[in-house]
Amino acid sequence: MFDGDLAELYGVPTKRLNEAVKRNRERFPEDFMFQLNGEEFDTLRSQIATSSSSGGRRYLPYAFTEHGVAMLSSVLRGKRAVQMNILIVRAFVKMRELLVSHKDLAARVEKLEANQQEHGSVISLLADEIDEMKRLPDPPKRRFGFKGAPAQRGIKLLSDGAGVRRRVLGQS
Repeated sequence: MFDGDLAELYGVPTKRLNEAVKRNRERFPEDFMFQLNGEEFDTLRSQIATSSSSGGRRYLPYAFTEHGVAMLSSVLRGKRAVQMNILIVRAFVKMRELLVSHKDLAARVEKLEANQQEHGSVISLLADEIDEMKRLPDPPKRRFGFKGAPAQRGIKLLSDGAGVRRRVLGQS
C-alpha cells in the first residue's frame, strides 16, 4: 500500500506519516517498506491518471508491505491507527488466502487442459477413422461384355436342331 493511501486510512496527512516513519527508520527494512523510483512512479501516475501539474506529489511515494503496515501501528499512536491497522492486516491475510486458492484453481485448470489435450487427440483420431468409414467404396470396375441374360436385351436365341444357335434381333 502507498503512503498516501495509508495516511488517508489513518486520518493523518501523508507528510506526518512519512515523518513518523523517518524518525523510526530502523523499524522499516526494505522488505517492510521501499520508495518507488522515478520510472515506477511515472508508470503508476500514467495508470491512475493523476495530474503532473503543481499541487501533486513533490517526492517519490513509499510503498508498504504487509509487515510494514503492521509496523506502522507501533509508530503511529492513537485509537484510529490501531483500528485501521487491524483492518488492513486482515485484508492482507484475506488476499493471501485468495492467492493460495487462486494457485489451487490454476493447478486444476492446468490439469483439465492437459486432459482435454489428451482427449482431443483421441477424439481427432476417432473422427479421422469415422471419416474413412463414411467414404463410399470405389465403384466396381466396368465389366466388358454383355450385361444380363440375352432375353433381357431383346435377343432371342433359336436352335435349328443341329445344335447351331442363331441370334435373331427383335423378332418374336
